[in-house]
Amino acid sequence: MTKVTLTLSACYLAFVGLALTFFPLQFGRGAVPADAAPELLALLRLLGGPFLGIAALNWLSRNAGASMLRVVMIANIVGFGAVAANDIWGVVSGEARDIAKLFLIIHLLFTSAFVTAAARGSKL
Repeated sequence: MTKVTLTLSACYLAFVGLALTFFPLQFGRGAVPADAAPELLALLRLLGGPFLGIAALNWLSRNAGASMLRVVMIANIVGFGAVAANDIWGVVSGEARDIAKLFLIIHLLFTSAFVTAAARGSKL
């Protein structure tokens, strides 16, 4: 379970990081104006970096020992949990794009998977 969760989350986070870095207008469709300021595009590209870093961390942690996995699980619970909370706020308030409902489901699933893996002692 843990190895699968780390692998899937690494792929997902790499996709988001690459999309933000190389295709910020397309990835942000509906939230980023077509004539977005270069500063906004630079900010979105900047945000792609941490996604890529966490993707690499999750990918490289797939075969780590239990003590290291616990740290990675907690970090992912915090990260995905915070993003899911933001998604909930956006969906409930109506401030988010329609696609946020899909992202909300994805982020809640990842949060749940990491909580489950952590609760099981990160056994592979």
